[in-house]
Amino acid sequence: MDLKHFNPAQHSGPLPSPCINVCQMNKASGLCQGCWRTIGEIIDWSDTSEAEKFQVWTAIVKRRSSL
Repeated sequence: MDLKHFNPAQHSGPLPSPCINVCQMNKASGLCQGCWRTIGEIIDWSDTSEAEKFQVWTAIVKRRSSL
């Protein structure tokens, strides 16, 4: 699965973690340079509901398209 171009709106079933094992936080944006999540989103991922994961993925898609 290509997580760099993943679109949650076109996915069925449990949402995968956005992690691509490039774990570097960008000081300016506060986002991981690999998965585009905040540190809070990363920490909370395993306890996050599918609905909340969908919201995080939607935010990631927007973040990627804005830069």
